[in-house]
Amino acid sequence: MGASIHIRLIANPGLDVELTLSLTFAMQSPVSRRTFVSRISLAGAALAATGIQPILRAAANSRVRVAVMGCNGRGMDHIAGYLAVPNVEIAYIADVDSRALEKGIAMVAKKQGTKPIGVTDFRKALDDSNVDALSIAAPNHWHAPAAILACAAGKHVYVEKPCSQTPHEGELLLAAARKYRRQVQMGNQRRSWPWMREAIQRLHAGEIGEVYFARTWYNNSRPSIGIGKPSPVPSWLDYSLWQGPAPERPYLDNVVHYNWHWRWHWGSGELGNNGVHMLDIARWGLQVDYPTKVTTTGGRYHFKDDQETPDTAITTYDFGTKAASWEGHSCDPYGFEKSAVGVIFYGKEGTMIMAGNGCRIVDPKGMPMRTIDSKTSDTDHFANFIDSIRADAKLTSPIEEGVKSTLLCHLGNIAYRTSQVLNVDASTGRIKGNSETKKLWTREYRKGWEPKV
Repeated sequence: MGASIHIRLIANPGLDVELTLSLTFAMQSPVSRRTFVSRISLAGAALAATGIQPILRAAANSRVRVAVMGCNGRGMDHIAGYLAVPNVEIAYIADVDSRALEKGIAMVAKKQGTKPIGVTDFRKALDDSNVDALSIAAPNHWHAPAAILACAAGKHVYVEKPCSQTPHEGELLLAAARKYRRQVQMGNQRRSWPWMREAIQRLHAGEIGEVYFARTWYNNSRPSIGIGKPSPVPSWLDYSLWQGPAPERPYLDNVVHYNWHWRWHWGSGELGNNGVHMLDIARWGLQVDYPTKVTTTGGRYHFKDDQETPDTAITTYDFGTKAASWEGHSCDPYGFEKSAVGVIFYGKEGTMIMAGNGCRIVDPKGMPMRTIDSKTSDTDHFANFIDSIRADAKLTSPIEEGVKSTLLCHLGNIAYRTSQVLNVDASTGRIKGNSETKKLWTREYRKGWEPKV
């Protein structure tokens, strides 16, 4: 008596080919997960020999094992998100900060009931064939390089926004996801919020008529980061691995763990940190990909310190027949619509206002037309990622879309850093003809850490 297990092998994009592989195992001889994976891998290799690179999808009720990289801040939300999804095991916690590592392990062990393996170097988790996915919540300069390594190791990837540190890294990440046939989701979780999806659906259905402009903003009350002093590296930090692909710099006491956001060497400023969420919604709602022209004005006005990125900035994007803007104020908490964060869509028959976690639609005279329920849950985004690994669930934020939205942030930052108006090829997203701006399309890397596909 035997048991048949059916695994679908889905061919490359553009090839209308789908095969079903049936494996029969004797009931008297239980097959270990490692043996099962090995046999499936051999079958996949046989198919690949024909020129078809397969996606191996697990059964709908199978356990998915995840490694979380970085748990000092956002990574704790990753842990909470996965623990709320049935039949998901957090198998590894990776962090270069021994204090954060212990905190992450303790949280998982308490809620999961089993203790994850703790490692300083996330690559040890990639070496484990039992790990299905890497969830990346490390600093920005790690996002694309770690994701590319994970894809090459056969892991699916959830990567926080922005998904790259440069436009070129976005191109490489997209190439890696396609080459290795991995599911890659960016952490712009609003794409999975039910109310947001309903709002965008109504927008696309014409509820406010033809939509021609999106205004986005983010406000905060951030203090000065001060002037960093050269200091000994703390005993709890593997600073060499924290730097990873970024060229080495001496340790300063005001960079780790959060203020790296405001230094170009590691971060993307407020535009890449929070603007990416709002611009992603704007691009989604406007149904556009790449702009034709980008401008940014602003500066560091509030404090005299080590911050290189602007605390106040306005970026505009011309998409030809539509446009969008992003306004960021890192040191002024008061935003539009009495909300620190939001997006407003302007249509010829009304306006859709997403302020904070609320959404309302008004007519051209400002009279209320509709209010949309605004309950939110980041768990939905993690669950969607897991479902894409287990079965045929469509990612709500596939890396193709994540790369495009992240590119808007890169273009805005390049316009700011060069004081140039960027003319962009609307078919590719690449900057036209300006050697100064093109220099920022990529970056230098620490020797041996250059991302490759």
